[in-house]
Amino acid sequence: MTSTRKNYPAALKSKVALAALREDAPLSELSVKFGVHAAVISRWKREALQSLEEGFKGKTERVAKDHTAELKELHAKIGELVIEKDFLEQAWGRSGIKGAKK
Repeated sequence: MTSTRKNYPAALKSKVALAALREDAPLSELSVKFGVHAAVISRWKREALQSLEEGFKGKTERVAKDHTAELKELHAKIGELVIEKDFLEQAWGRSGIKGAKK
């Protein structure tokens, strides 16, 4: 027994899902218009919504990763500057110059 499962092109899937998302017509009318069962259209609509959400999540995650890297770099720079400041304060204190901290 062979499978009678149909494979639809991505262009048709996106067109039907977009029509379902826009609610151009009830699912029963879209089913007749495109020759695809209403349950399949519902699944494509749900998958399209999930894909949209994940597309936006990716952008947010990339920004967060960039922010984390930048934050680590800034913390390292702060550490370097604190060490340099402490060194200079100690050197200034040992120099014997008037007004130097002790």
